[in-house]
Amino acid sequence: MPSIHRVATSAAGAAVAALLLGPGPARAQYVDGLYFGGAMGLNIMQDLDITFNRAAGGGSGQATLDNGFAGLGAIGWGFGNGIRAEIEANYRDNDVSRFGGFGSVVNNQPASGNVVQYGVMANVWWDYDFGLPVIPTIGAGVGYAWAEMRSVRANPLPTINGTEGNFAYQFMAGLSMPIDSQGHLLASLEYRFFGILDNDFAVTGASGGRADIDSLANHSIMLGLRYAVNPTLAPPPPAPVAAAPAPARTYLVFFDFAQAALTDRARGVVAEAAAAVQQTGSARIEVSGHTDTVGSAQYNQALSMRRAEAVAGELERRGIPRSEVVLQAFGFTRPLVPTGPNVREPQNRRVEIVLR
Repeated sequence: MPSIHRVATSAAGAAVAALLLGPGPARAQYVDGLYFGGAMGLNIMQDLDITFNRAAGGGSGQATLDNGFAGLGAIGWGFGNGIRAEIEANYRDNDVSRFGGFGSVVNNQPASGNVVQYGVMANVWWDYDFGLPVIPTIGAGVGYAWAEMRSVRANPLPTINGTEGNFAYQFMAGLSMPIDSQGHLLASLEYRFFGILDNDFAVTGASGGRADIDSLANHSIMLGLRYAVNPTLAPPPPAPVAAAPAPARTYLVFFDFAQAALTDRARGVVAEAAAAVQQTGSARIEVSGHTDTVGSAQYNQALSMRRAEAVAGELERRGIPRSEVVLQAFGFTRPLVPTGPNVREPQNRRVEIVLR
């Protein structure tokens, strides 16, 4: 499957560049509630240790496999704190390239056939936010999987065919990063070690012949996408302790619900602040936008910035250069009147002009 191998390798390289170099939201996000995911990439399968029973001619050796393909789909639930649980269905396919061992019968003999693995896993993940655009993640899973030997053979050995199932397990590690402004869609780059406990398979043309194959072990490098129905902003790092502020004069400019347009009263307050700047020559002019708690954090962050920009524009119209104004937007994170979520509080819909 050389074309799939090239695609999977290129996809993994693209994922590294996208996660480490590409632009993304200012902060990473956790999953809170239902999510769906999928991934595909390169599967590297370790050599198979094979032992034929006496009915199949006896002998032990190894089968070497080419790099192959891995893919999976998952549905899960995030608990909003970095812990996720999911159910996964997976598929892997590798071609057999050579046989070795079996005494003097086979010595690095070219072989044919392929090994297909598929199963269902229950996984637990832990995402940990370091305050970066990407979130490192680790996980583990258990389940049941089937291995299918499709005409695996090398002359003069008998052909192995059949499907057998057994307990399966895996360990995972990777990076994930939101790739849309709302944080619903996340890209991931993952490494997975996947194993199935040993099975024995039928041998073609030998009555009672069986081939015992030790546990199947796989190393998968996969590029994935995950859609979170309810993403949650990861908690920001603690704010540094600030020095005591210098004496300042503060002007409050209030807005109508969900609006960023200045009322006549608001223009009057901005005019008072502009006159104070021109009279006292303030060293620093801070214009900070705020909102009430109605709506999402993303919406209110943008609304608070539009309000701050409206006030800065009015100050500029009254002779205060925009270069002397420091704009800030806090959404609903710094209410003047503390409230619960989704509360229309007029005093929280404001812009603060601080003259220092």
